[in-house]
Amino acid sequence: MKAPFTLATGLLLLATASAHAEVYRHVDAQGNVTFSDEPMQGGEEIEVKPVTTITLPKPDAVRETEQLLEEVEREGAAYESLSLVSPENDQAFHSGNGDVTFEVRSTPSLRRGHRYEVTLDGQPVGQSTSGSITVRNIDRGTHQAGVHIVDSDGIQVKSGQPITFTIHRPSRLN
Repeated sequence: MKAPFTLATGLLLLATASAHAEVYRHVDAQGNVTFSDEPMQGGEEIEVKPVTTITLPKPDAVRETEQLLEEVEREGAAYESLSLVSPENDQAFHSGNGDVTFEVRSTPSLRRGHRYEVTLDGQPVGQSTSGSITVRNIDRGTHQAGVHIVDSDGIQVKSGQPITFTIHRPSRLN
């Protein structure tokens, strides 16, 4: 119990030490490690790497983010609907090679600079302006597909209802 506490204390000292401060490490006869900012008999000086710091954005930059969100909402409001037409929700079908073609529709049609994006199990798998996206070699089983409209920067401006579908594929056993 004593050794983990000593080690944790030492690591805490390392994390909070200044880049220019000297840190010493000592291991006693029982194997307990001690860290200190003062030299110890039998101790060795160790080099401490600088602590990583993160600079937070200024309030003006946060306001820019709010403006970006407003712009995304405005662009998304231009679309009345967005949906996956094919495959249908809860559909089960055979696909020997695992290829699935997703058909996407929106009302009105896509604006200039926008694309449809299909996600499979939460991961983006394809984009298109035509409304047809083929995804190859999907594993057998039940999956969830989502559809989004993204702008030229890849930011989602509109999302449709996700669907669930099941692919049946032959196996070596069948």
